[in-house]
Amino acid sequence: MNILLFGPPGAGKGTQSALLVEKNGFAHISTGDILRSAIKNQTALGLKAKEVIDKGELVSDEIVIGLVDEAITNLKNKSFILDGFPRTVIQSERLDEMLTKMDKKIDKSIFLDVETDFLIKRLSGRRVCKSCGASFHIEANPTQSEGVCDKCGGETYQRADDEADSIAKRLDVYEKSTAPLKDYYQAQGSLVKISGLGSMDEVYGRINEVLKA
Repeated sequence: MNILLFGPPGAGKGTQSALLVEKNGFAHISTGDILRSAIKNQTALGLKAKEVIDKGELVSDEIVIGLVDEAITNLKNKSFILDGFPRTVIQSERLDEMLTKMDKKIDKSIFLDVETDFLIKRLSGRRVCKSCGASFHIEANPTQSEGVCDKCGGETYQRADDEADSIAKRLDVYEKSTAPLKDYYQAQGSLVKISGLGSMDEVYGRINEVLKA
């Protein structure tokens, strides 16, 4: 079974992807990860992407689709989770075309549904270490000493894009660009909306029930 896991920033996609990899044996395909890997390994597509990024431009759908194509091809028949892609209906259509050629499909499109107010609270509570990059949360995962990283003793801080006003803008942009994706996968009959509220194990349990159905 191949699944698409999507939802707004802070919905818990990364956490749930990690659990699905660990407990269900899925391969995790994150466009951010495969892009960084391609650039690091200086593949043909990686070099193209680096050239675009160095100019301050966005990587094209063509390059991203190519990277996803390579990643899925290398998996052979292993089930996968797509995380961070597609982000638009056009990308979804291109993805479907690519998968059809491989005789594959997205079996379940799982949307993690979390209310905006909760997302703002969750994201605005995040604190990051300036030295090692470790992430904490003032309520869910606080440091033992305020402002001091538990891992390296460095200073923790709130990133500018984690401030409430910035988060609200990010969520607004996300909703406008991604809402059509829900309609797209609803029309295909693969969309499942799952509450992203609760502990990570509770959310995982809901996803696992969908996969068993």
